Formats: sequence, structure tokens, C-alpha cells
Amino acid sequence: MGHAYTPGLTVTERTVIRKPRLLPIPGTVLAKAGDRVRAETVVARAELPGKVHVVNVANLLGVAPDEVRDYLVKKEGEAVSQDEVIAENRPFIKWFKTEVRSPIRGKVESVSTITGQMLLREPPRPLERLAYVDGAVVDLHPAHGVTVETSCSMVQGIFGIGGETWGELVMAVDSPEKTLSASQLLPTMKNKIVAGGAFLGIETMKRAREIGVAALVVGGIHDKDLRELLGYDLGVAITGTEQVGFTLVITEGFGTIPMAAKTFELLAGHAGQKASISGATQIRAGVIRPEILIPWTTGSPDAGSAGRAVPATERSGIRIDDHVRVIRDPLFGRIGRVTALPTELRQIETESVVRVLVVTFADGTSAVIPRANVELMEG
Repeated sequence: MGHAYTPGLTVTERTVIRKPRLLPIPGTVLAKAGDRVRAETVVARAELPGKVHVVNVANLLGVAPDEVRDYLVKKEGEAVSQDEVIAENRPFIKWFKTEVRSPIRGKVESVSTITGQMLLREPPRPLERLAYVDGAVVDLHPAHGVTVETSCSMVQGIFGIGGETWGELVMAVDSPEKTLSASQLLPTMKNKIVAGGAFLGIETMKRAREIGVAALVVGGIHDKDLRELLGYDLGVAITGTEQVGFTLVITEGFGTIPMAAKTFELLAGHAGQKASISGATQIRAGVIRPEILIPWTTGSPDAGSAGRAVPATERSGIRIDDHVRVIRDPLFGRIGRVTALPTELRQIETESVVRVLVVTFADGTSAVIPRANVELMEG
């Protein structure tokens, strides 16, 4: 029988993941194989070269470029402070003296007798790579970073914005169908990951930013609210670098869509525990999904079985009893169970002939849906 593999969202209580934590440029690896690390642990560090500033010393002093070295107060490699004199002339009458001062704090990079210019470089900027999740270092990448392994519960979302962060997971609503309102965000939720239900609006987002919430997790939002939050239309490139004051993960899609019961129950079951979250999303080649990772600890429900967890293996296709989410209208967002996988091709409304499956929903209704129009709920 033919089958189609449909990649889907992972929502699972038990899995083991490995996260490469790599610097974009060579640096120093600070962790060792076997080290236990926390999300906030710096595992590698590098220095980004500072910005270069050009000072035309010859022009400012009114001398020839090949004479500029005779007027320097600071030489190549020497440190300079902002407004410190770096070159000056020495006239017979002191009132005619001209001084060239540094526009920055840094050091003298070089001096050219061809152009008469001095290059000043700002101090290097530290670049640190954090572990992101609580776990153990299982692999080293010399001069670039490490791989961190963690046993955790995992929820993947449909879409997200904002970078990596972590904090205590709290539930702001008691049902996946409820809307997360601004009034439900309390000052005590500062630096925490707040999970809602079916929807949150722009006022809730503004309130989250005002309080200092680390992240929001919700079923759906309106695209116009996202546009207002960002101040621009989001393109199709990878997200995750947005600076809006918090990370946002949408688990179901755009609109008012109740969070999947399985997702809500998993999050609620880990309320009060530390979680790591990333809004990075890429929907084209090299798919990247936003995620919530809840590492197992001695206080978590599955801590006793953590040692028996194994990484998930790749599946070959959809099977009977798999849970899937419909990702095309008119049933967009609905979740059901696969009850049949017909072998014959079917003609659909577009007159295309495709493979289909039968999905039965919680209310007992069923629908015949093209396999390309569903997403597997893994876990």
C-alpha cells in the first residue's frame, strides 16, 4: 500500500533531544564533555571585532600624508580614550596649535602615509553562547561550541517570534478554549512563560511587554495584531530575532483557535517547572519550528523514567489511530484521529486525483481529506 509521510508537530511527554550550541565565529569553548549545565550557563565565548572609525589626520592638521607620523601622539596598537589627543601640530605660536581628538574609546588600528588617515577600532564585543536548556554536554566542537543533551517534555508550535529564553511555566487560563486577556497577566508573571488558551489580542501583548513576561504560548492570534506589535509585515524568512520584549509561540494557527487538548494538558501538567522556549520559525526548506522544552528534574512526573528515554525515530508514514491536524480550509485547525487510509486515489474539488485519508473528530463526525492537507501530531 502506498503512503505519504506528513511531517508534523511534536507534542510529547517523553523525548531526548540534542542541541548544538555553536558560535558563528571561532572562540573559546568553556564547557567540558560530561558537564551538567543550566539554560543560563555560558558554554562558549568569542569576541566580535569592534567598529572601525576613520580619522583624516593629514587633512585636519593641514599636512602632507607622508608627514603624518611626525605629528602623532598615539602610535599603532596604543589604547585611546574618547576625546583624547591622538595627533597635534607644534607651531611657534601656541594659539595656532591644532589638536586631533579621538571620537571613540578603543585603540589605534593603523596609520597610512598614503592617505594620511588613522584607523581607530572600538573595543571588541563579547559574544556568548548559552546552553539554552538544562542538560549535559555530550559532544565538543573545538573552538565553536558544544552539544547539550536533555531529557524533556516537548511542544512544537506552528509559528513564533522572538529568541531563546527560559523561565517558570505558568498557566493563565484553566481551559484551552478560553481567551487570554490582559487582566489575567499579573505582575508576578514577570520573567515567566505564560500559557493561555485559544487567543490573545494586541492589548494582552502590550500588557505582557509592560510586565516583563518572558514568553507567551497560545493557540492563535490575528495577523493584524502581529503586524501592530512588530510595526511591519513579517516576511517568509526565518523568525527569531525580533525585539518585541517577549517570545511568542502560536500552537495552532492564525485566528481564534482553541489550543489542542493534548498540548494544553501537557503544559498544565508541568506548571511551576522551568522551561526553555524559542520562537524561531522557518517554513520553507530546512523547517525550523518554535518550541517549548521542559527538562525533567527530580520533581517532574517522569523523572524516575528519564534514564529509559530514547530519541524518537523517524517515521515512515501516517498510520491508523494517528492524531492529525487539518492545515487547509474549510476544516483548518481541527484535530482528529485517522480511521481509514484508502488505497485508491480520489478526485477532489479541484479535479486533482490524490491520496486521501478519513479523519474522525471528537464530535463523532468524519471527513475525507487529502493527505497533503493534514499535519501529523507526533508524540
